[in-house]
Amino acid sequence: MIQPDAAPFEEPWQAQLFALTVALNESGAFTWSEWAAFFGPRVQKVEASAYWQVWSEALVAMLEARGIADAEVVFDLQTRWQDAARATPHGMPIELL
Repeated sequence: MIQPDAAPFEEPWQAQLFALTVALNESGAFTWSEWAAFFGPRVQKVEASAYWQVWSEALVAMLEARGIADAEVVFDLQTRWQDAARATPHGMPIELL
C-alpha cells in the first residue's frame, strides 16, 4: 500500500516516464481509456516494486499498437540514451548522437 506522505517517484526516470505518458495523451496519441486498457491488466499482476517497469512496458505496447513506434525503435532509443548518460559528466546536458 502506498503511504500518503510517500514521494510519488523514487527515481527521476519514473517522473519522466509519467510526464511522457501525459504529454502523449495530451497530444492525442491515445485516450486515458485506451491507456487504462493497456496498463490496467498488466499492473494488477505485479508487486508494487514493479509498478513503473510495468508502466514502461505498457507504454511501449501502446506505442506499438498505435503505430507510433515499434518496440525495437524504443529499445534502440533507450540504449542510446543510457550510453549517452553514462558518457556525460555530471551536471552537463545529455546529448544523443
